[in-house]
Amino acid sequence: MTEVNNKQVILRNYITAFPKDTDLYVTSSSVSTKFKLPTDTATATSNSKVLAVIVKNLYLSCDPYQRLYMKKIAGLSTYTPGSPIFGYGVAEVLDSQHPDFKAGDLVWGTTNWEQFSLLTTPKNLIKIQHTETDVPLSYYAGILGITGLTSYVGFYEVCSPKEGEHIFISAAAGAVGQIVGQLAKLLGCYVVGSAGKSEASPDVDLLKNKLGFDEAFNYKEENDLDLALKRYFPEGIDIYFDNVGGKMLDAVLLNMRVHGRIAGCGMISQYNLAQPEGVTNLMHLVVKRVSYHGFTVRDYYHVYPKFLDFILPYLRQGKIVYVEDMVKGLEVAPAALFGLFKGHNIGKQVVAVDHE
Repeated sequence: MTEVNNKQVILRNYITAFPKDTDLYVTSSSVSTKFKLPTDTATATSNSKVLAVIVKNLYLSCDPYQRLYMKKIAGLSTYTPGSPIFGYGVAEVLDSQHPDFKAGDLVWGTTNWEQFSLLTTPKNLIKIQHTETDVPLSYYAGILGITGLTSYVGFYEVCSPKEGEHIFISAAAGAVGQIVGQLAKLLGCYVVGSAGKSEASPDVDLLKNKLGFDEAFNYKEENDLDLALKRYFPEGIDIYFDNVGGKMLDAVLLNMRVHGRIAGCGMISQYNLAQPEGVTNLMHLVVKRVSYHGFTVRDYYHVYPKFLDFILPYLRQGKIVYVEDMVKGLEVAPAALFGLFKGHNIGKQVVAVDHE
């Protein structure tokens, strides 16, 4: 069996402040291209085996939620210091004990941040039927994978939108926000997004001139978020797709319409705070009969085939524009991941795993 070098991205220790690139480090060790697959120790007496797969990782998805796993949180299975971090990615199966996967299959799902991974829970993998040669394989780390599915179920399944409604999206130039905004425009909604790039507001230009949003603003340039929202939504907001939480959520609550809906997708403004900010305008949920629905895409994997049939034609026809921000090599993966919290990325941040 051939020995290969396996680079890994390791968490140095739990992080309590704003993350630094050095909080993660890259190391390597020699591994065999055919690992010895493990047996299930719980049932070893019956010689039962874990239905594991061994994969070669190709693309890794950088997602804000990964920051939560870098600190101890009660009830959450977090990363282990000294071990590789994990997340969503695209991979090729090299060896398999699972009947649903064979060598050569392409998959997307949860994997480790390393070149080669032994995965003992392949139920979290979805096989890619990559007959769409006009669609880059890396898209399954984004719009055709976790990012696109999150956008689709958050908008359609959680928000139940109607044509003509007024939609607001925070972190709109990010991976999920850019897709949700375009889905809303395809439905015939009025769509406004907020973003945070400060150098002549390139994100605002992207949202309005490339992605088709009706309006966009840089929240960093607004002294009063409530007044900013009233400027763009004088009659109120029907749907808020929340990616940031915090002060923006508090301002949105003042501007929701009666029977409005809020999809709680993420709270990136809170992930690096030692003490999360409180929300003071919650009574507006009551008096306006507004629903706030937090969701995780893990509850909606069954929707994936329907989503794929929906999104692929729009991609091919150019009716949905996908902005991908790709870097190459695990050595730069820590900077790419933590760059999400500094606004360095435009669109979906992806790491192409470099196999030398």
